[in-house]
Amino acid sequence: MKSWRTRIGVGLAVGAAAVAIPLTSTSAFAAGPPGAGWVPVGAEAYPSKAACEASELPLAKQAGYNEVWCDDSKHIMPIFYR
Repeated sequence: MKSWRTRIGVGLAVGAAAVAIPLTSTSAFAAGPPGAGWVPVGAEAYPSKAACEASELPLAKQAGYNEVWCDDSKHIMPIFYR
């Protein structure tokens, strides 16, 4: 049979691990541009992803890019050109 001192020590170690793991882990969700070669150019609020991409495409073409991708997972959408 284990002593109370051992049980308390093990309990404290398990409790500390239960608190430390969620505090040190990072989110598994990170929406990024689909594929390679995308350049972050800024962020702006748009009513929809389609509105963002339609509005940004002429600016992208002026800057020498051909594609626009807006991250609609946030209210202020990060904008990427490629």
